[in-house]
Amino acid sequence: MSIETLIEDFALFDDWEDRYKYIIELGQNLAPLSDNEYSEHFKVQGCVSQVWLVSEREGNLLNFRGDSDAHIVSGLVAILLMIYSGKTPEDILAVDIRAIFDRLGLNEHLTPQRSNGFSSMVQRIRKDAEAAL
Repeated sequence: MSIETLIEDFALFDDWEDRYKYIIELGQNLAPLSDNEYSEHFKVQGCVSQVWLVSEREGNLLNFRGDSDAHIVSGLVAILLMIYSGKTPEDILAVDIRAIFDRLGLNEHLTPQRSNGFSSMVQRIRKDAEAAL
């Protein structure tokens, strides 16, 4: 699913309770990580919930996989994977994630803790992209 499709899907919901349910559904569709990937090496620091992100290089592209122990955060991970996976490091670093989250309306509907965790996930993805350059 593309981020444009996600934005269109979000527009179909009348209230935020339905959008939160949709975000949770997105998280439930994440592919599970291997037991080895649920380790400190892949854990994102700075999140209240436990979050793991795995980056893999395929040619010039980076792909990401991830998971969380919290339903809504798993959904946020799924959204980040839609935005960043399958892109070059340069494209990843050029993404204006705040603009995308503004379009989704998530900036004003995330708790401060989730916003901080979200920022930590984005920083980790950007760090992996910088390392791949």
